Amino acid sequence: MKLYTSFLFLLLYTVASSQIIGKVTDASGEPLPFVNIYIDNSSTGTTTNKDGNYELNIDALGTYTISFQFIGYTPEKKTVQVSKLPYILNATLQEETTSLDEVVLNSGENPAYRIIRESIANRKTNLVKTDEFTADFYSRGLWRIEDAPEKILGQEIGDFNGGLDSTRQGVIYLSETISEIKYKAPDNFKENIVASIVSGDDNGFSLNTAQESNISFYNNTINLNTQVISPIADYAFNYYDYKLVGVFYDDLGHLINKIEVIPKRQNDPVFSGLIYISEDTYEIYGTALNITGKAIQIPFIETLVFTQNFKYSTIDSLWLRTSQVVDFSFAFFGVKGNGRFTAVYSNYDFSPQFDSKTFGSEILTYESEANKKDSIFWKGVRPVPLTDEELTDYIKKDSIQEIRGSKTYLDSVDRAENRFKISDVLFGYHYKNSFKKYDFDISAPITNIHYNTVQGWNGSLTASFQKNQEEFNRKYWRLYTTGNYGTSDEKLRLKARYQQKFNNTSRPILSLEAGTETQQINSEEPIKLIVNDVASLFFERNYLKIYERQYAQIGYSQELINGLRFYGGASYERRIPLFNTTDQTFYPREDEQFTSNNPLQPLNEDSAPLVEHNIVKASLNAQLVFGQKYYSYPDGKYNTRPDKYPVLFLGYEGGYGATVSDYNFHHLKARLAQAFNIGNKGRFGYNLRTGTFLNGEAISYLDFKHFNGNQTRIGTSNTYLNNFNLLPYYALSTNDTYFEGHLEHDFKGYILNKIPLVNTLGFSLVLGAHTLNTTQNKPYTEYSVGFDNVGFGKFRFFRVDYVTSNINGNKESAFIFGLKVLNLLGID
Repeated sequence: MKLYTSFLFLLLYTVASSQIIGKVTDASGEPLPFVNIYIDNSSTGTTTNKDGNYELNIDALGTYTISFQFIGYTPEKKTVQVSKLPYILNATLQEETTSLDEVVLNSGENPAYRIIRESIANRKTNLVKTDEFTADFYSRGLWRIEDAPEKILGQEIGDFNGGLDSTRQGVIYLSETISEIKYKAPDNFKENIVASIVSGDDNGFSLNTAQESNISFYNNTINLNTQVISPIADYAFNYYDYKLVGVFYDDLGHLINKIEVIPKRQNDPVFSGLIYISEDTYEIYGTALNITGKAIQIPFIETLVFTQNFKYSTIDSLWLRTSQVVDFSFAFFGVKGNGRFTAVYSNYDFSPQFDSKTFGSEILTYESEANKKDSIFWKGVRPVPLTDEELTDYIKKDSIQEIRGSKTYLDSVDRAENRFKISDVLFGYHYKNSFKKYDFDISAPITNIHYNTVQGWNGSLTASFQKNQEEFNRKYWRLYTTGNYGTSDEKLRLKARYQQKFNNTSRPILSLEAGTETQQINSEEPIKLIVNDVASLFFERNYLKIYERQYAQIGYSQELINGLRFYGGASYERRIPLFNTTDQTFYPREDEQFTSNNPLQPLNEDSAPLVEHNIVKASLNAQLVFGQKYYSYPDGKYNTRPDKYPVLFLGYEGGYGATVSDYNFHHLKARLAQAFNIGNKGRFGYNLRTGTFLNGEAISYLDFKHFNGNQTRIGTSNTYLNNFNLLPYYALSTNDTYFEGHLEHDFKGYILNKIPLVNTLGFSLVLGAHTLNTTQNKPYTEYSVGFDNVGFGKFRFFRVDYVTSNINGNKESAFIFGLKVLNLLGID
């Protein structure tokens, strides 16, 4: 059946019907990709592919005037009498003949400045012209690897489901979508995907969406990880110089200005290249703009190139964006590649009849059977013909899909990958049954060896089993057990957990867990184990404070309605204090000594922060994401968190039936958090927490509210919106009312990129402010100034901050060295 389908696929690309087909080249015979081709006075159009080929669907025989338009080339019209199909119509476009004869110089002023100034003055007017519409949308995404190593960081990366050939290159992702879109400014969007296809996956759904392709240079900034300045932004003259390359007339007699866009400073978040502006209305005729990954602080991206084509609509009296191509290249960890996202817009309606029910929280839906359309359907609707490379990829992966999905093939692959190797003793073992959809894992012992003064050298080993019940709906259950043994306290601690996910829409997750473990007194675990290892063994500072928990617990979470998620749990716990059992360190120092495991009495080795006791704990928590929108894929619901609104967390935690009666308590808490862009001036974030205890006067120290401090001078998070940089870990823990606030602003190059020489470094200035208020202490304050995006080349995973703090009148200052790479590599 697959062989037949592949043959039919190939046949359909050999014989065309109901189409005008052809090839567009330049004067030297080279193919021109992404030329706009449309029938005059109609909404019918198409675009050439990378090979310069096109297919233009028509409904009947007759006389047609076909327009060919591409930025950088003189537009051409051909009137043809189509008497039979397919009709072959080739075209050769000449490079545009630009002239400056039409330009009137005003007292020596750069003529491009006048045009850009007028474009800026008309920016909002031109933006409003398309503030609401419906349209048909086509997209295609392709990722290609040119050179891939066999392994990355010791892990085999395979052949990407048949995408790589023997030379370690090939197409690893190819997909297309056909959809209907509705848009109303500023941020109402609705996309209904009619058809979706992914090469090599009959059940796949394309990741290409119209909203992500909705890039308008009429906006002041374009969000590409950072806010990139448009060449016609209100403040564009602060970032760009301009040069008028020439002018020419389009096929309708519009005078078009071809302007070179030149960045003023290196590493600013700006474009370079060409922008074409229509005289009189100062609308965009086309763009050919590029930007580097360094400028948008995504180091593994080499370049991004944005090519947009517009067509003048005499009916709507405006320039319509008809196509957009985003080309990209990347290189990271020895993997090099490139790709392209193509978008084609057609059948615009700028007078839609939207009502109050048109837009809502759901911004993307799929029609039933959207991924089941056959090659005949795609042949009839695809506005950009496939290239030879893309056609070959579809045929190849279609042929091997059934083979690779068979039990025989999956078993053979599993046998090879499941073979035990000596290195697995150190780096872990993975067993997989692909056909029955289950996995068995043993964690890597070498990465789970740590040191603390309670257990001494200790190691953990986790064995897990996961069964995917319905891979399409991402339902699963998993069971895993962990053993931890300390060489100094000579104790083995075991725990086991069962977890089940019931669907991928509301994502109800049930977990059951029991066993014995050590846990940080602050349950948010502010100290990474590897940081404590280094501090203890090299600097004789044991910041980690732990206790033993023998427990059984149950937890459940589920999204109740869109934007509102519930978390609940209950546990029975026996809590046992622990004491230091070793003082081993690599470099003993006379001026340093290990503290006790009791943060309340650090110099008293025999003291404990709690009395051994049993307690039942219950928790109820809710997360409310205001304005949450979501994508409805057939395999589940995928939420987006908008910058426009904050996220609210409400919670309750209580202790009941404690064997020490004073340890019973009630704890109410709330948190409000948000991060958003401030135009071209960077990204601002805040995180506000508050809470209070009822009946908490004599509770266990374990149930105090502990705050995420830092005494190691090492930062381990991407931002510092959830922790203090110089606050001792347990200095201000409280069992009363509290408030903590964290503010941080990352200028994303807005300041530093304007300073000569400094702007070559690519650093980003970050300012921070933190406060903590408790009823027992004066307010703690902390201010910081730092540099993010620190590193070299593509490795920019570091951050350096200078922090000053005030705790009860005692001031302190220090540098904090951020190691974001720990989060990237998932190191505890």
